Amino acid sequence: MVEQIQHPRPDQPNILYILADDLGWADVGFHGAPIRTPILDRLAADSVELTQHYVCPMCTPTRASLLTGRHPSRFGAHATVPSNAPVLPDDYVTLATALRSGGYETGLFGKWHLGSSPEFGPNQFGFDRSYGSLAGGVDPCNHFYKRGEYSVTWHSDGSLIEEYGHATDLITRQAVEWLECRGSGPWFCYVPFTAVHVPIKPTQESVAQYDGVVFDNDPARDASFRKYAAYTSHMDAAIGQLLEALERTCERENTIVVFSSDNGGINDLPLHGTDKYPGWQEAYPRLGSNLPLRGVKAQLYEGGVRTPTLVNWRSHLDPGTVDTPMQVVDWMPTFTKMAGVELAHDPQWDGQDVWGSIEGAVAEPEDRTLFWNFRG
Repeated sequence: MVEQIQHPRPDQPNILYILADDLGWADVGFHGAPIRTPILDRLAADSVELTQHYVCPMCTPTRASLLTGRHPSRFGAHATVPSNAPVLPDDYVTLATALRSGGYETGLFGKWHLGSSPEFGPNQFGFDRSYGSLAGGVDPCNHFYKRGEYSVTWHSDGSLIEEYGHATDLITRQAVEWLECRGSGPWFCYVPFTAVHVPIKPTQESVAQYDGVVFDNDPARDASFRKYAAYTSHMDAAIGQLLEALERTCERENTIVVFSSDNGGINDLPLHGTDKYPGWQEAYPRLGSNLPLRGVKAQLYEGGVRTPTLVNWRSHLDPGTVDTPMQVVDWMPTFTKMAGVELAHDPQWDGQDVWGSIEGAVAEPEDRTLFWNFRG
């Protein structure tokens, strides 16, 4: 379905949506983690924290909900679990499609995982520019996905490419270049990092900052968590580069920045019986934490579906916390309303516009039922 093109307005905010992969509730400094996340900590101090922001328990469902405003089960049972098959119908009007119809430039830099073949990639669903992994989390060094049909997945605008460098650095570099070289109109930049999904392969520089730090008396657990902490800190520094780009382009004041995670963290990972990712086979006896929440990724307990989430709009939002329950399906209704985009069809959203609660204009929102459908 094609939306009618609308002329951009001067009051339309830019939108930077940053999504971590498998980051736990207690894996950020502002939630008491021993992991160094100074960029996110400073952002949290200047942001509205959504203390009851709920996502889906795994990656594909959350990404589908974010970009459609609908529960993933609306698109079939395969959309409720990680999926390499195409999730969205052809020509489906996504958040990117809708914003583009309102005059926004749109870019995705990172993990897609809503259809792992190029013909079902981001450029077919509203993104002017796309780069990263068509499939799920990749080895950050060689950029391969799990063994099989979709192992080669690293792409630029749907064309598979070979490239040298750490995935976190490459994603950030491409996003920064796009932010600094695009036109003068409003934009939507979606940055779903592959970090901190396994394989956990931090850079030497990020590991070095934890020299002399002991996380665990068990040597294997200590070494495992040291890698995880360094990988997380590396992503934190990358987020700092994105924010610095906004300062250089003088767009920080008119940009809504959202940070979240696609699901809860995992506590550990045993050794796989096969070489699941080409060139990698490693056990992780200690990884992330969702404490004090119960549960982990791939579970419907709070630890699997409640994630650290920040909303920042300098000079527009006062720092603080909002305890109103919200869900990832709320972002498309919220962002399209803020952008002044009117759809030419009834999107049948499951989410709702929650900006009034975020900015504090709605003191007591109406009761609502949050819904999940997992594994079909």
